Amino acid sequence: MTTLADLAELVRAPAALSVPGDVIAGAAAAGALSPRTPALAGASVLLYWAGMAANDWADRRLDAEERPERPIPSGRVTPAAAVGLAAGLTAAGVGLAAAVGGRRAAALAVPLAATIWGYDLLAKNTAAGPAVMAACRGLDVLLGASGGRMARALPAAATVAAHTWTVTALSRREVTGADATLPMRTLAGTALVAASAAVAVPGTRRAAPRTADRAGVTDRADAGPEVAVRPARSRSATIAAVLPAVLAGWYAARYGAAQAEVVRDPSAGRVRAAVGAGITGLPALQGALTARGGAGLLGVAVAAAAPLGRRLARKVSPT
Repeated sequence: MTTLADLAELVRAPAALSVPGDVIAGAAAAGALSPRTPALAGASVLLYWAGMAANDWADRRLDAEERPERPIPSGRVTPAAAVGLAAGLTAAGVGLAAAVGGRRAAALAVPLAATIWGYDLLAKNTAAGPAVMAACRGLDVLLGASGGRMARALPAAATVAAHTWTVTALSRREVTGADATLPMRTLAGTALVAASAAVAVPGTRRAAPRTADRAGVTDRADAGPEVAVRPARSRSATIAAVLPAVLAGWYAARYGAAQAEVVRDPSAGRVRAAVGAGITGLPALQGALTARGGAGLLGVAVAAAAPLGRRLARKVSPT
């Protein structure tokens, strides 16, 4: 009999902690953070779980040889139940996105769902696989931006997509192991991703507060309250500028260290560990992008999912 634990393993339930940050980062970049953002994040999680179930259904014969412990080849979940769950989660995810975000959200949720299924059924084992999966994550970021100026979220979408490309490229060698050149390339990509998240996008900085007295007051005694508030503003501006770099550095340190281990020992086990680090470390990158969008505290909250994801990954594999 199939249990909830079996289904949680099928959809890699804990790995979903890496998903809401896509939507939040996109919303922050587009100036679209609102009460509907959590619901769009929920829709994104449903589509992620759908993709995981569809992935295992599509790979059921291969997994019978290479990953027999997975729910379908082990007999704990039937193929029919897996594909039915994937279809149901897809419908629920697209429906929720359309219900809370209207036509603009639906216009992104539908191609996102199609791209997820296209990856699982067609592109996964082709040269286009990493690019298609990267497109999934990029569309996910834009789903969060659907209620605002989506063009402003394109840099964030490209950053998350680039990270996803590195993880997907590594994941193709989870069973066989890799040569040292692959993790060297993905490690270089990770460095570029972290650098792009740490640097402010031109044109997105808010205008600095005006401190000049419009009435032409020059007496420092008359301008006392304004003078007093300047240090506080300066400190806030400094924190806002540094926080994305700190979170991006955290992301790079964790994921980069795992890839460096693969360079040293490109065995299948090390590759799987690096893929897991890429999945569970993504919230730190999303947090950096959210902070860069002007939502510093929310960015820290998003990044906090990274250590939680690592703990849960010890119980349910994210790969």
